[in-house]
Amino acid sequence: MADLLLNYLEGTEGAGKVLAHARLLVKLAGLYQEIVPAHLGEASCVANYKSRAVVIHASNGAVATKLRQLAPTLANELSKRGLECTSVLVKVQARPEHAAIPAPTQKPLSARTSQELAALRDSLPALSGLRTAVEGLLARAARQE
Repeated sequence: MADLLLNYLEGTEGAGKVLAHARLLVKLAGLYQEIVPAHLGEASCVANYKSRAVVIHASNGAVATKLRQLAPTLANELSKRGLECTSVLVKVQARPEHAAIPAPTQKPLSARTSQELAALRDSLPALSGLRTAVEGLLARAARQE
């Protein structure tokens, strides 16, 4: 199945151009991270490559300004590394803030659920993986009084 999909993606009738462009962007992103100073690389990323121009998204205006100052150097370095690059375009594209993931809350087991899990545990073979898992669940679970 995977071979059929890969053949379709690489074929001229399929999405061959899209796959080739995606591979180019992955390679370009690696080159970009090698060239650009680390603090700017963390706050920006390669967005596209079209008409021999590299498009970079910066997370804020200050980073964009610094990258615009470095644009001729970046284009020159990318050209030295085998990419046909005549210009670097920098755009501000704020990255969405990742919402803080709340810590999981432990929900207590009711007395009936605890009894049923204990009965299940007792009915399983002694060296069963399922028995071990149920025992662990019972040991960790808070109980509702």
